Amino acid sequence: MMRPTLISVFLILAALAAPAQAPAPSIAAKTVSTHATTQTKPTAKVVARVNGAALTDADLQREMLAMFPYARQHGGKIPPSMEATVRQGALQMIEFEELVYQEAQRRKMQINPGRLDYAMAEFRQQFDSEATFQRFLKTELHGSRKTLRDRIQRSLLIDRLLDLEVTSKSSVSDQEVRSYYDKNPAEFHVAERVAVQTISVVIPDDATAKDEVTARRHAEDVLKQARATKSYEEFGALAEKASDDEWRVMMGDHGAIEEGKMPPPVGKVAFAMKPGQISDLIRAENSFCIIRLNSHEAAKQLPFEQVRAQIKKNLQARRVDQLRSALNHQLRKTAKVTELS
Repeated sequence: MMRPTLISVFLILAALAAPAQAPAPSIAAKTVSTHATTQTKPTAKVVARVNGAALTDADLQREMLAMFPYARQHGGKIPPSMEATVRQGALQMIEFEELVYQEAQRRKMQINPGRLDYAMAEFRQQFDSEATFQRFLKTELHGSRKTLRDRIQRSLLIDRLLDLEVTSKSSVSDQEVRSYYDKNPAEFHVAERVAVQTISVVIPDDATAKDEVTARRHAEDVLKQARATKSYEEFGALAEKASDDEWRVMMGDHGAIEEGKMPPPVGKVAFAMKPGQISDLIRAENSFCIIRLNSHEAAKQLPFEQVRAQIKKNLQARRVDQLRSALNHQLRKTAKVTELS
């Protein structure tokens, strides 16, 4: 799973301590804007032990917020339907990070003092004032700069080992990218598509024969108005006013769509039309539908140069996930991990 650097995640501490309305530059500003603040500080309840090292619910909560950055939009909380899944994923992540940290210590890896000083200064710059920074230190770290330095050093060690075991091994060659393209032609085939706008007059599920006649008459009136339109914008404005389906908020625009993804009666008509043409009424499912065809795209194979960058990005992300998973498995084989309720 791809995720921010640990230093970025560590900055969530600052977001938890800082007022939601306080402006802050750079990384912290992004963190404050995307991670919810909490009304009460988490307790130090232990949720897991990794080779004896305690992981607390404060660690877990920060990781949950890192995994679900839209908590602010949900009243500062993760939606109940997602909480168990996010919690389990976050627990697995903080266990993995502790295992990586312990492995870095076992290898006697070091962080250059100058690099650590730079990271400390960079972290301090994320706060909009000295008062905000001091409040963070007091609230989260009992006022200890040494504890802050130790935590930043821990994050840097984790990042360094991950760079060594994951990032440096995840590069993808041009030959691999080309090979993937050649072996997976269907993935880069774009089917024949049409770009359409629609207006739908819905027939109620419990409609009588008389109700359906009434609906048809209304649809015929809308059709007359549709045929009087001369452009995408005019048809879209009518769709916003007259259509009964959810596409009305998009000016009736479905974008480019394949025939198999359309109701059969609609697809059959749409793929036989010419750009700019407006259809007759189409009885489809529970509605009378009117189509405006905006474009008709023939099936095509995307050229290699057009998709090269995306293939490389996808292959590298996949390799990163595989390497992280393998490292996690390797470290857990000889570790004692205990999760507490």
